[in-house]
Amino acid sequence: MTTHQRPTFRRRRLGQRVRLMREQADMSLDKACVLLDKTRSSLQRLEAGETRLDVHLVRSMMDVYDQFVPDLIDRTRDALKPGWWVSYGIKDMGYVDVETEAAVVRELALLHLPGLLQTEGYMRALFAASQMKRTKEHLANDIAVRLIRQDRLVSDVRPLQLVALVDEAALRKTIGGPEVMRGQLQHMIGMAELPTVTLRVLPDDLGGHAGITGSFTLLEFPDPTDPELLYVAYPTGSTHIEEVDEVARARLLFDHLCSRALTSEDSLALIERVLSPSE
Repeated sequence: MTTHQRPTFRRRRLGQRVRLMREQADMSLDKACVLLDKTRSSLQRLEAGETRLDVHLVRSMMDVYDQFVPDLIDRTRDALKPGWWVSYGIKDMGYVDVETEAAVVRELALLHLPGLLQTEGYMRALFAASQMKRTKEHLANDIAVRLIRQDRLVSDVRPLQLVALVDEAALRKTIGGPEVMRGQLQHMIGMAELPTVTLRVLPDDLGGHAGITGSFTLLEFPDPTDPELLYVAYPTGSTHIEEVDEVARARLLFDHLCSRALTSEDSLALIERVLSPSE
């Protein structure tokens, strides 16, 4: 499913909560829609997060299902609020939406470095090379959003944990020129010292490895009832995958690659050698 087809993460999560509440009440869709004065299809869309739930309807659901969920009204209000990224011209239903709710990000990066570890100079060079043509305002907004995302790595409130698996090729590909790349690699060394960041490198001497066919990101959420999600970007868009078997296979692959990657200490030593090849 492509990003433009998806409801926001909070809306989907809220829909899942009210569906679970109905199921725990042992009530069918047909019976519930009559009691709630909804059509069957409209209730299905609400439970899928495709249409918005409001506070009044959620209160009615708790009454009809004879269940009280303490934080459900607050969740409903949160789901109705626009995401912080909207003011930067970023649409809902994309990667920023789900990363904002995540607690842990596991990213395999093959040809360019993870966005959460990029310097502004490196970002600008990547955006300039993109097939997407950006106005100055669009470019400024995209950079601002990426920098805001990075703030969670150093935040005391809902800090984000990042496990970055980076192919050595991404370290050696000069993006933005030598000075930009030098600053980028120095920045990565500093970021790797954060308690929220684990940086591991897949060295060239591995040759071909199981992840060589494509980069991907796994997102884990603080609520154990929210399943892990697999995000894959491709040249014309992206896809979010929640199928349990597919996500599990991606997680096994990521863990396998971690077992073959350099240790954190050896990874930093390799980055230092890339920075100073003659030493």
